[in-house]
Parts: sequence; C-alpha cells; structure tokens
Amino acid sequence: MKVCVYGLWHLGSVTAACVAAAGHDVIGLDPDEETIAGLRDGRAPVMEPGLLELIADARSQRRLDFSDDVAQAVRGCKVLWVTFDTPVDEDDRADTQYVLERIKNVLPLLDDGTVVLVSSQLPVGSCAQLEKWAASRAGRRVSFACSPENLRLGKAIEVFRDPDRVIVGARTAEDRKVIQELLAPITGRIEWMSVESAEMTKHAVNAFLAVSVTFANEVASLCEKVSADAKEVERGLKTESRIGPRAYLSPGAAFAGGTPARDVSFLNRIAEDAGVQGPLLAAVKASNDHHRSWPHRKIQEVLGRVAGSTVGVWGLTYKPGTDTLRRSSSVELCRWLLGQGAQVRVHDPAVKRLPKDLSRIHLSPTPEDAAENADALIVMTGWPEYRQVRLEAVLPRMKERNIIDPARILPASVSGLNNVRYFAVGTDQRQ
Repeated sequence: MKVCVYGLWHLGSVTAACVAAAGHDVIGLDPDEETIAGLRDGRAPVMEPGLLELIADARSQRRLDFSDDVAQAVRGCKVLWVTFDTPVDEDDRADTQYVLERIKNVLPLLDDGTVVLVSSQLPVGSCAQLEKWAASRAGRRVSFACSPENLRLGKAIEVFRDPDRVIVGARTAEDRKVIQELLAPITGRIEWMSVESAEMTKHAVNAFLAVSVTFANEVASLCEKVSADAKEVERGLKTESRIGPRAYLSPGAAFAGGTPARDVSFLNRIAEDAGVQGPLLAAVKASNDHHRSWPHRKIQEVLGRVAGSTVGVWGLTYKPGTDTLRRSSSVELCRWLLGQGAQVRVHDPAVKRLPKDLSRIHLSPTPEDAAENADALIVMTGWPEYRQVRLEAVLPRMKERNIIDPARILPASVSGLNNVRYFAVGTDQRQ
C-alpha cells in the first residue's frame, strides 16, 4: 500500500519509519524544506532511540522517501496519514488551526477514495469539521478516520511497533478495511469505534493520566508535612487491586511537555462551551502548575538566598531518551535561577548546544563538572547515567552538600552517605 505521512516532526518521522519498516511504500511529506533535507541526509528532527537506523534501513530498501512537493507526494496514495505535532503556547492552548489549514490545503490534490487518517492532537469534532469543508470546498471524494497518536518520547518506536492496542474511529466498512490492511503488519489489536469516540478517547486518556499525576503530587506534598513517605504510600496504593501496579501515582515532577495539559484544556473548553460543570478537570492545571515550582520553592528553602549562589543541574531535556527542550521543566527552572541571580552549571547527555536565552549557563561536559563549587545540585531529568555517577567523587567538589531530587533518581546513590542534605518530593529531609 502507498501511504503518505503528512507532517514530519517527532510523530511523523516515527510513523513514516515504522510504517515503511512494516512493508508499505511510504512518502513523508512536510512543507519545511529544511526538515526534508535533514531526513534525506539521515538527520531526524528530534532524537529518538533507533529512529535513524530505522529510516536508513527503510530508505535502503526503497520503502521510504521524503518530499515537500505536495502533488507528487500524495499521487496514488491510498492513505494520507496526518501526523503534525499540534503547537501549544506557554498556557497550553493548542493552535489547532495550524494543523487544520495544512490538511485543507492538501485535500484538493488527493485522489478520489483516499482515506485521511488523522493522528494529530486535535479536539473532538475536528474530523467532522474537515468532512464538512471537504464536501463543500475540496472537490474530491475523500473520507476521514481518526487514530489518536500514542507517542511516548524515548520509547516511540517500541510503542508504535508493539502497541497495547490501537484506537481507530472510522465511518464506513470500506474505511475499516483500508485501515486494517494498513495496520495488519503492525498489530491486530484494534479498538474500533466512531470517529468522535476515538477523538474523545485521546482526551480522556491524557486527562486521566494528568489527574493521576496531580493527585499523587498533592498527596506527596501532604506527606512532607506529616513525616510520611510518599513512595511508601504509592506502594500501598499500587497493591490495591482496584488501582493496580501500573497506575501513574509516583510522587515526583509535574507533568510537562504539553500533551496532557493540552487534552485537559480541550475537555475544559468542551465543558465550558456545553455549559457543563467540570470542577475536577478545571483544577488539574492549576494544581500541576503549582507543583511545577516545587524545585524553585525547595531551593529557596534550602539556600535561603538564591542570588549569588551556584547551582548544578543534571538534565535539561523534557524526559530521558529525547533531545527536545520544548516545555522542559528543567529549562524553566534554569531561566528562573538566572533571573534570581544564580550561576548555573548544567549537564545533559543529549544536549550539545544551549538555546540563546540560556547562553549565560555553563554547559558542563560531565555530571561531576556540573557540580563544581555548587551550593546545591538539582536532578531534573532521570537519565540512567546519573544513577551510575559515584556521588563520593561528586560531593567533595561541591561547596555545600545539598542534593534536590524531585523525582527520586538518586535515593540508592545517597543511601549510606554522611553529611548530605537530600530532598525529594513526598518525604522529609534526610540527613
């Protein structure tokens, strides 16, 4: 089957590579010439383990190519798979028109009978909106289906090729047949439903995870005040059969990256437009935003005065396994520290160059170097490398032995060490 994957940032580049590896003929389409040139030269737009190798293999087998020529890319395609990453602003408001306009631009060039499969993060009702526009303006007989993205940074290829299940919303039996053929080499675990139910499922999944993370962190904040340990409370919750071991209940950092907050915002907007009360979902963003500043509050508590201090930071990326800094809590913290008058030294194994607004930060070649002369060390991204660092070699290089570890990356490393002040979400200070 010939498939055009439209939109080639993280979601699109992973989708294109995996679909080609599954045996389909794939053309990756994106309006950005630089993105296309990079992919043709073997450079992915973002870091994802195994992605470059998968792209190179698919291209060597002539299963995958990239283009910014819309007419040439969509010609003869049975499926147009829409995979733009929907932009969000600093308040988690999604620019859905960015994606919708790009879809509308390509519809008049599609062959009759093309199935437009939307995986971009759009609010429920978007496919119906596109159907209405296509019927009156596109001049083509096309159909729309929805399969919400399930992208997980650092594990995207693994999850795409072996998913728990794939949600698909389709209108007709003919569309189901086409999509089943598309997904057959990847999985048979398809949950079929209406288009609107598929769109709503994406909102509901992310909102549920956001509520779980927020709940765990609010409980953790209370644990800090009553000498309870939130990790022990987590164990008590996860051994409850009605909750389960895989629940998102670990005390630690606030959720970030835009995706959960975007879907919570979508649901809040739907409730507001429909005149429906939703006090629980309305409170999630405010609670999460407050918890995001836990490291800021803790370092003020520990140091008393941030101005003039030196702070070491381990990890800058949004999460381990990626090089993206977009919506990174660590980047937000570093900007705040600079604004408070601190000197900041950072290390991240995936970051080789800092954004211009962080040019005053010292990018250290090693974790040990980032802790040099530090009044406090903050672990912001849980890279496995940091668990391997010998803290016995780090502590003598610090001015003060304060370690702030929101997500508890280093408890095993700290255990048994003397004269260390260790702080983590959901527990008392440990001397």
